[in-house]
Amino acid sequence: MQSKTNSLLNTASELCEDGKFIEALKCYDKVLHIEPNNTKANIDKGVTLQNLERLSQAIQMYEKVLNSDPENVDALINMGSALHTLGKYTDAISYYNNVLRLDEKNTLALAYKGLSLGELGDILIAVKCFTKALSIDCDYDLAQSSLETAKKFMYSN
Repeated sequence: MQSKTNSLLNTASELCEDGKFIEALKCYDKVLHIEPNNTKANIDKGVTLQNLERLSQAIQMYEKVLNSDPENVDALINMGSALHTLGKYTDAISYYNNVLRLDEKNTLALAYKGLSLGELGDILIAVKCFTKALSIDCDYDLAQSSLETAKKFMYSN
């Protein structure tokens, strides 16, 4: 059984890389039919749904994982990302803060938190998040480009 689910997960991942999200969902559904609580399948299906802009369904997938594993960093970050996309920036930040409580050097959570703070107009704290992410990984493109955008915004006002 394990090799079949791994094979399906690999196929789904390849389909996602090719932008074939609907086909990938079918693979995730097959895995979840065999193993309903497969964490990777639930999270990756959520990400795929998010790519299809089916955000409420994506959130349901992340909630399923977080109900059984409230400290799952991947589910927390993806939940925050989905909420950010819905414009629920404060809620998104709370998920990023949970990640940072578990791993204060999580550059993705820092950068995403900065993006949500920026959307709320808290540019100075957003800059601090981007700067901290870059102090951990000086080559982190998202943090670098976001920091540059935030600084331009600050100096234009």
